[in-house]
Amino acid sequence: MSRPRTMSARLAEVRESFWLVPGLFAVGAVAVAGGLSMLELQLDLPVEGILPSNPAGARSLLSSIITAMISFTALVFSITVVALQLASSQYTPRVLRTFLQDRIIQATLGTFVATFLFAMVVLAALPARDGERFPELSLAVSMSLVLASTGIFIYYLHHITTVMRVSHIIASIGAQTRRSIARLPAPDEPAAMVHGKVTQTVPAPAPGMVSNVDLPLLARLAREYDCAITVVPAPGDFVVEGAPLVRVHRVVGATGRPVPNDEASQGVTIGMERTPGQDVGFGFRQLADIAERALSPAVNDVTTAVRAVQEAHDLLRRLATRPDPVHVVRDDDSTVRVRVDGVRYDLLLAMVVDDIRLVAGQQPRVARLLDAVLRDLATVALPAHRAAIVCRMSPAAHSSH
Repeated sequence: MSRPRTMSARLAEVRESFWLVPGLFAVGAVAVAGGLSMLELQLDLPVEGILPSNPAGARSLLSSIITAMISFTALVFSITVVALQLASSQYTPRVLRTFLQDRIIQATLGTFVATFLFAMVVLAALPARDGERFPELSLAVSMSLVLASTGIFIYYLHHITTVMRVSHIIASIGAQTRRSIARLPAPDEPAAMVHGKVTQTVPAPAPGMVSNVDLPLLARLAREYDCAITVVPAPGDFVVEGAPLVRVHRVVGATGRPVPNDEASQGVTIGMERTPGQDVGFGFRQLADIAERALSPAVNDVTTAVRAVQEAHDLLRRLATRPDPVHVVRDDDSTVRVRVDGVRYDLLLAMVVDDIRLVAGQQPRVARLLDAVLRDLATVALPAHRAAIVCRMSPAAHSSH
């Protein structure tokens, strides 16, 4: 069962897609090639001698560019896809999204595609007979694009070998998660509660992961129907079809109409996989997966596991000093209209400490590091989080705490 998505969800999907940048490059190349060729054929531009040739020679050159660039693009990105598959199998399949959103990779593919599309349009604009005016400037631009593609390819090799290193992958996950933490709402004290009896429960229209909650849309619905709305799952949770997705609370004294289920469900985006943004726990899940796979007997890379725990330590420390996140939208009179609970701190601790400690087994480096992380977190954590931290300390860590 498909569910209609809001315009903001569609725009976010387009912005994060792999094809957007290459598509813009392709459209731009076709438009510029067509316009430049027509301009040269209709106007007597002073460009003679830039690239002396004749239609027959130009046709041969452009055909060679087209054939070579298509083959070159297919070869480069076929090898890249294989390398990314190997990297995802070694670390975790969830890091593949990081590569697909890399703008350098997208721009490289876009440049290659733009080069042969530009040449194809110029080839189509060539005159059939010798002696006629032909787009000499466009031919020079085609050669320039080939040179640019060569330079970009050299940089691409450097970039792809850099981003596939495990240290770079872990650092990228950490940076992305820090951006998500920075976008969390400021602590709301006292805790914002939704008042009013639950009069309606909107079920999830399809199974999947909660990737985003459209707070402005839900707030508009709450004001339009004179109610308050709470979202049951947190961003990053999996919901099954028919499970409670949104609860509608009738404000005391209000006589609003019931909120249509389809409109309320549009405020919660359900996708096939977890995505960064509102889902702060996604980065912790990636780091835990990398550490667990590195500690498996097939890989046995303790150093990688240690690096993943160190990155998670920084993220846990940032969250230890703030209460569990709650996204709230209020009216001017402080009436709560929308409430969405974020992931709890104890769940993030369990994801990093419990899961990795279970897999670490007889790896003393990892065990000592986890104890050191917990001791440090206990020194800065809020009282609400300290119990979850202390209960995960080993006896040795307790004695030194």
